[in-house]
Amino acid sequence: MFGLSVPVVAGLLVLAILFAMAGFATLLRKVGPHEALIVYGIRGPRTVTNGGTILIPMLEQCRELSLELMSFDVAPQQSLYTNQGVAVTVEAVAQLKVKSDPVSIRTAAEQFLTKRPEQREGLIRLVMEGHLRGIIGQLTVEQIVKEPEMVGDRMRSTCAADMNKMGLDVVSFTLKEVRDKNEYITNMGRPDIARIKRDAEVAAAEADRDIAIKRAESQRAAAVAKAQADQERVAAETASLAKQAEAERDLDLKKASYLEMTKKAQATADKAYEIETNVMQQQVVAESVKVQQVEREAQVKVQDAEIDRRERELIATVLKQAEVERRRIETLASAERQRLITEAEGRASAIRAQGEAEAEIIFKKGEAEAKAMNVKAEAFQEYNQAAVLDKLITGLPEVVRALSEPLSKVDKVTIVSTGNGDAAGAYKLTGDITKIAAQVPALFEALSGMQMSELLSKVRLIGDQAPKPEQPQAPIKKA
Repeated sequence: MFGLSVPVVAGLLVLAILFAMAGFATLLRKVGPHEALIVYGIRGPRTVTNGGTILIPMLEQCRELSLELMSFDVAPQQSLYTNQGVAVTVEAVAQLKVKSDPVSIRTAAEQFLTKRPEQREGLIRLVMEGHLRGIIGQLTVEQIVKEPEMVGDRMRSTCAADMNKMGLDVVSFTLKEVRDKNEYITNMGRPDIARIKRDAEVAAAEADRDIAIKRAESQRAAAVAKAQADQERVAAETASLAKQAEAERDLDLKKASYLEMTKKAQATADKAYEIETNVMQQQVVAESVKVQQVEREAQVKVQDAEIDRRERELIATVLKQAEVERRRIETLASAERQRLITEAEGRASAIRAQGEAEAEIIFKKGEAEAKAMNVKAEAFQEYNQAAVLDKLITGLPEVVRALSEPLSKVDKVTIVSTGNGDAAGAYKLTGDITKIAAQVPALFEALSGMQMSELLSKVRLIGDQAPKPEQPQAPIKKA
């Protein structure tokens, strides 16, 4: 029986240990890193974090307080008014958590331990909406819209004191949306939107312009490269054709030369053989040689003509178009020069003949004038003072006429008389004419260097010295 009691005792002992462990597990409360355990009872309130504790049955109780991050929307139902008096609707997201120090945990436990999460969030939201209303009233719409981080910082600093009293810490506060019913925010962004659109359009236009410029430059470069390539290809083809033509021409010339040498050697050998073998057939051989020579010359001429034809064809097609044009121009220029020389020589001959004729005429005219002058000189030498005086006196009317010629060209003479006797009216005009006529002797004396009185006295002397006709003598009477 003692042997049977040992297993029973062991089993009972194991059961007792299991029951003890179960009871210990029931009394032991473990706490995770995301929560805090609030223990209250006979030993007073205490907080347990990151560990565990044993509760005294029936003397102590506990509640769990979450330390996790709380995130909820802060969206006042009523409009908030800015510093400018503009009504705006603000929606934000707040993130809070219970601080990890024991004092804050006990403070949060005092505030929220028995409340449900939605009740806790409602209390916190009311406090934050009040602070948000005050902050919005201090700012302009532009500051709220353009500086949301500044709004969040001010919310955290403003709510910190109240949240500390609740054992909470504001982790972040972010504006989610700001709007107004009067489209103030929409209109506020229109200038920037217009400017951005304008800048975008300008940038797009400049980009299109740059693309067009680059495309045009690329096309131009491609066209230039293609033109250069075509030019080089044409030059290479021309050079190749020129070399080929030169080679063909040299080959044809060499063939013709070799053929001519061969024929000449063969003819010489045939001729020597025929001379040696049959001297009697010299005439026949000579005629035969002449015929062969004529044939060879004809063949050579045909070959030369073919060579010339090919050369002319090459010159006309590829190589020497410019040379042909130059020769043509030189020929035309030479012909034109010869024509001009011929015309110049003809004109020179005509001018020379005309000059000779005119010189002959001038010579004849001068000779005639010289003879007339000689005759006049001889006649003048025979003149005596009476003849000279006669010439001078007969020329006086012409001198007077020349002096009075200006008056003859006057169409109309108007005489205004002031009643001053002989010095006015028609007397004045006739007096002027008389004065002009009286100037003739003085002009005559100035031109001839002789005094009119001397000439007149000489006229008397000439009359006295003139031979008198002989009078018949009366017959002498004889006494």
